[in-house]
Formats: sequence, structure tokens, C-alpha cells
Amino acid sequence: MSGSGARAAADRGLYGVLPADTTEDVTARGAGVSAQVAVLPVGSFEQHGAFLPLATDTLVACAVAREIAAAYPVHLLPPVTVSCSHEHARWPGTVSISAVTLHAVVSDIAASLRRSGVDALVVVNGHGGNYVLGNVVQEASARGERMALFPAAEDWEAARERAGVRSSLLTDMHAGEIETSILLHAHPEFVRPGYESADFTADDRRHLLTVGMSAYTESGVIGRPSLGSAEKGKELLASLADSFESYFALLTSARERG
Repeated sequence: MSGSGARAAADRGLYGVLPADTTEDVTARGAGVSAQVAVLPVGSFEQHGAFLPLATDTLVACAVAREIAAAYPVHLLPPVTVSCSHEHARWPGTVSISAVTLHAVVSDIAASLRRSGVDALVVVNGHGGNYVLGNVVQEASARGERMALFPAAEDWEAARERAGVRSSLLTDMHAGEIETSILLHAHPEFVRPGYESADFTADDRRHLLTVGMSAYTESGVIGRPSLGSAEKGKELLASLADSFESYFALLTSARERG
């Protein structure tokens, strides 16, 4: 990135994985909108085969969140980097916290935001095993709080079609075409050689929660990373940013009605 490009990214609070905002930046952005919406990337720290880093899900969630923050006046938060990766425990390097802990962390963040005047929170989930995040949003919504979970399966499907991803969402389960494409676009420096020949599919995974990932794959990969490309990654992120529009409208209009 050029010096001017880096400065422009920093001005938007989008430099690197972590937001670069100052407290003045947040104040100024909040003064320019009718409702403040925060965006929290939630990733994981788990194996992604031999060619993607343990932090892949966090990097993906942050890439999606940065794309959103570049298009909408939202308060971008730093990521939650360790989550519920118990099904990957066989592979060295994987670290997990309990679903109870993740529930508490996200709920506490939402409560802290509300105390500072940010009433709406969108959780950008980068790890499919974080099932509890759906419960966090359900419970918060039932209490009358403004919260959403993004992306939904429909958002991923729309992005898959727009980007020309050939793998289905069922086949593209882990370290496959989508994740490899997003990292090739957003963080190519973290993609190691080997993805070109690492394809492995296992579409019938009905006992995954009981036996874990190791019962279905020796490499840790379930998907077709050989089909990944930076171009697909760029289009995936652009599509997700477009899909976010309905979430932003829903959360901000709910504030106005309230």
C-alpha cells in the first residue's frame, strides 16, 4: 500500500486487521448519523490445513467487517479472536473457549456499547462452529435490544453466485474455495503454497458434532481450495457489503421507530 493509500485507509479507521480510529473519529462519525451501529468481527483460532493460518476465520471476519465499514457509517470494533473450535481440537494450535464464555463476551460488549450510546450491534461471524451467536442475537432481540448476526446463509449464497464460486456451501465447509479466495485477496501474504493440490470433499457430515472434524478429514481441509482466486475473494466481499444494506436499514429504522 502506498503512503497516500495507507493514510486514506487510516483516515477511515481501516488500516490492517485492527481499527485505527481515535475517540475523536468515533465521536465525529456518531454525530453524522441518526443511529449508531457497531460491527464486531468474531473469528476463531483453529487449524485450516497446511496452507492457511490458524487465524483464518478472524482474518475473514475482519475483511468482511472492513468492507462494511468502508461502505457504511458504522463503528468498527476489534475482533474476538478465540471462539468455539472444539471440533478441531485434534490439530495442534487450535484454541477454544466455551459457548457460555463466548455468549458472555459478546453480551458484555453489547452492554458496554449501549452504555456509551451505541444501541445497535452487528456480529460478523467468521466461524461456522459459533452456533451460540445465534442464541445471543435471539435473546437480545427478545429483550428489545438491537442486534443482528451477519452474514446469513442467504448472504453467502448470493456472494458465492456473484463471485462465480463453483463449490456449493455444503461442499465448501473448511479451508475451501471461499476462505482461500478471501485471503488471496485480503491477505495474500498469509496463504502458503499447497492450496492448489489440497482439495478434499466430505459432504455427508451428519455426525460432525459427535466425532469432530478428524473423523472426516486427515488434512483438516473440507472443500476445494484449488479453485480459489483473489478475484473471487474481491467479489465475495463486495457482495457481502451490498447484502449488509438491509441489516443496516433494519437496525437504524428500528431506532427511529423506538
